[in-house]
Amino acid sequence: MTTRASAIGGSLLLAAASAAALGSLTVQLAFAVVAIGVIGMAHGASDLAIVERRRRPVFLALYALVGILCLSWWIADPAVALPAFLVASAVHFGLEDAPDGAILEKIVRGTSLVATPATFHMGALTELLSLAGTPTFVPPMVAVMAFAGGGAAAWLIAGAIQHRDGRLLTGTAALLVLPPLVGFSVGFLMLHALPQTAERSDQLGCADIADYLRATGPILFSAVVLIGITGGLLLRLDPSGVRPLFAGIAALAVPHLLVTPWFEPLERPFGAMRGRRRMMIGISNG
Repeated sequence: MTTRASAIGGSLLLAAASAAALGSLTVQLAFAVVAIGVIGMAHGASDLAIVERRRRPVFLALYALVGILCLSWWIADPAVALPAFLVASAVHFGLEDAPDGAILEKIVRGTSLVATPATFHMGALTELLSLAGTPTFVPPMVAVMAFAGGGAAAWLIAGAIQHRDGRLLTGTAALLVLPPLVGFSVGFLMLHALPQTAERSDQLGCADIADYLRATGPILFSAVVLIGITGGLLLRLDPSGVRPLFAGIAALAVPHLLVTPWFEPLERPFGAMRGRRRMMIGISNG
């Protein structure tokens, strides 16, 4: 993607996010579904393509098993599943988004993406997470998130200004300023999903994003359909749609977090070598 196209895409994303931020929870939820569940899901849609053919049966079995267990856990005990998912996500973001950084940078990057939305929106996030899980432990958890997220955001903003990193600055500012669902959606796309999609595209030898979508289209479509079906079934438990969104995304995200790193070629598990220039891996050889 060219710099000009990236700039246009970023402007459109911020414009859509600003409009969604002024809307109701339903509007913000719809924005998050599209941003996280459709656009953001594209980087995970290539999970199967990067796995060697001989290892795919085991990979698919583990992927499905972890997804089913995650969904079952979320339905049975959301009070525990919610914080566990947030912690796992923070670890994943830290390892993926700062692959060559020091341990402190990894911690700060992962913490910020998950916790910074609480900094100025404790009330809204408390309400949101109470719908996603159960309200018993959410208020103290959000208080800790606000403290940790505020400190992480300040560290990242100072570093972004020092190094003139516009993407990090804009993504972190979105996490701080916009309502939680919208802010996380923008931060997730700018700081994690879109850069990871570009890296996966390079890894698979795709000429452009259209080539990448053709290669991963069937998996991406299946994932979107699956999350839609899951969300529809869970709407009976939570008509607001918040818990179905969290549970559906978690059922697809957790296998991506826990299973895929052990099957990725040319690197150690959990992104220890991610970020270095890799050999191009043709889809036909996957």
